[in-house]
Amino acid sequence: MIALSRTIGEVRLSKGITQEKLALLAEVDRSYVGRIERGDNNVAVLTLSRLAAALDISVAKLMLKAGL
Repeated sequence: MIALSRTIGEVRLSKGITQEKLALLAEVDRSYVGRIERGDNNVAVLTLSRLAAALDISVAKLMLKAGL
């Protein structure tokens, strides 16, 4: 899960999106996005789907980038 957390952060940064903007787009709390990216929280499937959509990437591609 750490690899997936890092990948979410890397993709977000590569797209020039702040944690706050990602949270707004994915309809989740900004602090939750931060906890996910740090690996403090496991990401729920629905949230992962929302984050991927906000990043304009499929869940499958996120998982592949994370090596999962």
